[in-house]
Amino acid sequence: MAPSTSSASWLSSILSLCAILCLTLPTNALYFYMEGRQTKCFFEELPKDTLVVGTFSTEVINQHSNSYAVDASLKMLITVDETFDNDHRVVSKRDGSNGRFTFSAADAGQHRICFTPETNAVVSGWFADTPKGAVKVTLDMAIGETSKIETEDKDKMQNIVQKVKDLNGRLQDIRREQVFQREREAEFRDQSEATNSRVVRWTLMQMAVLSAACAWQLSHLRSFFIKQKLT
Repeated sequence: MAPSTSSASWLSSILSLCAILCLTLPTNALYFYMEGRQTKCFFEELPKDTLVVGTFSTEVINQHSNSYAVDASLKMLITVDETFDNDHRVVSKRDGSNGRFTFSAADAGQHRICFTPETNAVVSGWFADTPKGAVKVTLDMAIGETSKIETEDKDKMQNIVQKVKDLNGRLQDIRREQVFQREREAEFRDQSEATNSRVVRWTLMQMAVLSAACAWQLSHLRSFFIKQKLT
């Protein structure tokens, strides 16, 4: 009987250890169910200057298939209040069926994070006769985990950096085009000035030739008249 008791105790210890290990596994996301316009709130005790980033997605139950699916008409109102400061509201944001919110704790204390589903189909009675757990909300929050937040924002930052690089490239192209246009303008101005100078010189030469011809003709006529008078 002793070995059996020892084996049972050993098996019970193993199961307890497994259960503890399962409970201590890190949980990155959670989900919960809401009914109609029910507001669901969470309370977080945050140190001062703690950054909080939350992402969520929602699904609405289909009463015919009894399955959850994304509903584009569903909106989610997210609010964050500082309960230690007369419920001072620090976040009030209305998103679609999925979205993201970010805030930083200005002071240490308890913060209330609330979610309220809304829909454009209220007038048609979407919330009038909704079954229990009509809305499924999946929530992932990163609290003070700078590395995780940076990892999540890495792609966005890379996109922003790439856009900035593209804009800088466009600016460089515009500057090169402006320099090219200025060079062409300067070249055209030089050609115009050279052409005008040649036209002026040619005009002056023509006037000089005409003046000389006129003077010669006048001199010739004068000599002719004088000879005629002498003869």
